[in-house]
Amino acid sequence: MSKIKIKQVRSKIRCPKVQKLTLEALGLHKINSVVEHEATPQILGMVAKVKHLVEIEK
Repeated sequence: MSKIKIKQVRSKIRCPKVQKLTLEALGLHKINSVVEHEATPQILGMVAKVKHLVEIEK
């Protein structure tokens, strides 16, 4: 599988708790933090839930 880089670009303040937990599960804690994950269906589904808070780089 290919790797993707996920960068948090917006704050999780005023977001539902489910979205906050999704960001933490991805390993994102602060704005401008970047994590690298395999592009599995599970990870892509998590990214889709918080797509308005993150940027994806392939």
